[in-house]
Amino acid sequence: MAETLHPMCTRCGKPACSPAIGIDRAPAIDEAPSYCPMRSVPELIEAAVSEYDKPETRELARQASIQEFECYEHTEEGLRTTIPRIEELMQFAKKCGYSKLGIAFCIGLVKEAQILTDILEGRGFEVMSICCKAGATAKQRIGITPDQHIGGPDAWESMCNPIVQAEVLNTAPVDLAIMLGLCIGHDTLFIRYCRVPMTVLAVKDRVTGHNPLAALYLLQSPYYRRLSARKRP
Repeated sequence: MAETLHPMCTRCGKPACSPAIGIDRAPAIDEAPSYCPMRSVPELIEAAVSEYDKPETRELARQASIQEFECYEHTEEGLRTTIPRIEELMQFAKKCGYSKLGIAFCIGLVKEAQILTDILEGRGFEVMSICCKAGATAKQRIGITPDQHIGGPDAWESMCNPIVQAEVLNTAPVDLAIMLGLCIGHDTLFIRYCRVPMTVLAVKDRVTGHNPLAALYLLQSPYYRRLSARKRP
């Protein structure tokens, strides 16, 4: 029976997808490892790339690539980055002609959402926002028991409601939805139900100031070394 190969790009030591070659040369795909998707599922990749032939998709991808390019500059010291993500967000929205922006935020980041609203409105955008607790639906609706309440079993708690957040922004409608600090799982539901273009400004990480990569960068420190311990999922 033939071995089924699955993509393992994180294990690739010689990425054929982004080679250091001149513009007049072609990537040597035959030198890629057997698990490279360009070798194992070329038909799938060809079909996926054909989606960029659709005018709206092509233009969105083109503007995204231009935005990426504009985040760098060549200096005498070498290549360096220039702007933070919040500026990228505004520049990209302008490029795409997005004027109505919707913020789906966690109630724990209400202050950040207020600051973001002020910044976006100051740049001329129309801003709508929807909190994760909108709907005031008790957690018991999804099977949560009182002993699973964060505030204790005697506290009434609203469930996070990412489906309501998505549908409110879908109905508004906004040109671009911005996800700000939704919890893991709640963000999954928001992405599933959001039907307008969307992006992520920040994700929830209660320990690292909403910078989850900090745990990776500090992996060799005594505080996060435990993440490297081998365990079954």
